[in-house]
Order: sequence, then structure tokens, then C-alpha cells
Amino acid sequence: MANINLRDRDAIQTREGLIFRVFGYSHPKDGYVCDAEYATSKIFQSTDPRAPRTGRSELFYKFYNDEGMRLIAKKYPQYLINHEMLGLKIVGVPQNLIVEARQPQPRLQELLNTGPTDSLLAAMERVLKIATENSGISEFSFGVFGSMLHGFHHPKFSDIDFTIYGKTENAKMRQTMSKLYSDGSSGLRNEFESEDAMKGKDWRFKNFDVKDFVWHQRRKMIYGLYDDTANSGRVIKAEFEPVKTWNEIKSEYDPQTKIKQKGWVKLKAKVTEDHEAPFIPSIYGIESLEVLSGPKEAFKATRIFSYMEEFRQQAQKDETVIVEGNLEEVESPIGNFWQVTLTYCPRYYEQVLKVQRSV
Repeated sequence: MANINLRDRDAIQTREGLIFRVFGYSHPKDGYVCDAEYATSKIFQSTDPRAPRTGRSELFYKFYNDEGMRLIAKKYPQYLINHEMLGLKIVGVPQNLIVEARQPQPRLQELLNTGPTDSLLAAMERVLKIATENSGISEFSFGVFGSMLHGFHHPKFSDIDFTIYGKTENAKMRQTMSKLYSDGSSGLRNEFESEDAMKGKDWRFKNFDVKDFVWHQRRKMIYGLYDDTANSGRVIKAEFEPVKTWNEIKSEYDPQTKIKQKGWVKLKAKVTEDHEAPFIPSIYGIESLEVLSGPKEAFKATRIFSYMEEFRQQAQKDETVIVEGNLEEVESPIGNFWQVTLTYCPRYYEQVLKVQRSV
């Protein structure tokens, strides 16, 4: 396939039957940093009851936790690409190994033009209509990702996963959802209106409890529940994931820049900038207030850089936060700076970014 431009939440399929999600906006010249999401049953099988995806002509399984990374490291090293800034190989897809790319915006238009062929697609159209009519945002600023993007959603079990493009559009959408959640007749409510949202779920984070998690998720306003019981008999999760428009994207990938790990740190800081907080990576400008543990150089940190879904849109300007993760020094041709990075790593569940608040 000829070189193509892809961005966060676009998808790549390979000849082996692996499906990757493009991760963020900064990539090496000839490939994309990715997260492995699904694999055909010919190369991977799972006993997890959540994993099967059966809507296409062949069976796929979804990866959970580090299953995808372990499979690639063991059997498909061609999908470990060189990240010059980090000085190591990470999961990704070289341009010349892309067999098919799928993008959320055209996929949504394809589904709308075809018309609903099952109860979930009918519900998706109803939620989209509520969102566009109440926000004034065009349907062309939306897309669909996840199983709906790939055509293997399950009408009785899958969620409605929207992308929404643009910083202004995302801010407007969050305001709209806040109003809709407060309107008992809208059909939508906040998924995290209570801690019941986490019942039955395995909680692994060590420095971040369920009560704190729910409080942070609730105020993001992008996670909803749609009451479709009158039609499909279901209450369906419906989320609106922020993605940048093409003209908002600025790649930070520079082979001349080197990122050096300096140790594990816990830091208290004030958020000075939050414009990039809704996206992946989420970037927060900070003023360091106190190094609670780890290298004292952490007091030089000027930003938090997070690839973790849990910590998108986590904090707002002028709030005080506690952050725990990898301290890094970024050595750039235009000057050095320090950051705390939250990402996939052996101490994943020890990482935290939370607002310091009175309970």
C-alpha cells in the first residue's frame, strides 16, 4: 500500500490478520506507533468471554492487558519499530506492511448511507442525531471506532464508540453532554454518575482508588449511557473520544531529540496548561510544587506526558495534582526540558495522575 496519512484511532490491518490502532500523532518517518487490538483466530485465541468478535467472515479476538504486546514480541517482531528518540523498539507498523487502513469518519458515513441493518446501528443513529441536534456540530465531525469500525460489532453486546474531531468541537460536545445528562428526557445519562459503574470490575491501580477514578471520569462528560430499552431492550454505553483535526496536528517526532529515563518519581504540581489534555498523548503544562519521592531533578519538570487512556482530560488548569511515573529528560536541538511520563511499562498500575481535592 502507498504511504498514507493516519492519526490517532485510525486502524491498520496486516496480512497476518493483526489489527492495530494508531496511537497518537507523532511517528517515525516510515511507520506508525500503534497498539495491537485484535487478531484473527488463525493466529490467536482467547478464553476471555469478552474477546470474540464474530461479525465478519472470520473470527477475531480482542487483546486485553499485554496480550497483544506479548504475541508480537514472540511471533511477529516485524511489528516492533525503531523509536529513535527513545532508543528502543516499540509496537508499531511499518508503512510497507500495511495491507488495509480504516478511518472512523468515512466508516461512519458508509454506515449512515447504508442505513441501519441491526438494532445497534439503529441506536447509533439515534444517539448521533441527539448529539448533532443539541450541539450544532456537523455529523461529518464524528466517526466510529472499535468493533463498529471493523464490521464485527455484536448488536446485543457491543458499545457505541464515536470519535469527534477538533478541539472546539470537543469542548462544545462536553458542554452539550453535561446538559443532556441533566435532562431526564434526553435518553442519555453519565456512565459514571455513581460508583456502581465499576461493580464487578477488576481494579489493579495501586495509588488510585475506585472512588477517585469515578470522580475523575464523571466530570469528563464523554462517557454516556443511552437508554434504548424501548427499541433493543438495552442500555448501551455511548462514548465520544476526542481526536485532533488534521490542521491541529503537530508531530513531536524528531530523530535528533533523545529521551533519557531518570527514575521513578512522585510529584505534587500545579497545572498551568490543559489544551492538549483531551487527546492521546495527553499533555499538561505544570509548575512543580514538591518532590514527594524520587530524583530531586523532578522539580525541574515542566509537563506531564501521558499515553494512558485513564488519564486523558484528567486535570484542568490551576488544579493541583499528584503524578507518579517515569521522570525523563528530553534533550532537544532547541533546548532540554524535563517531564513525567505515564505510559505502558512494568509499573503500569503504580502510575497515577489525580487532582488533589477535599473529600
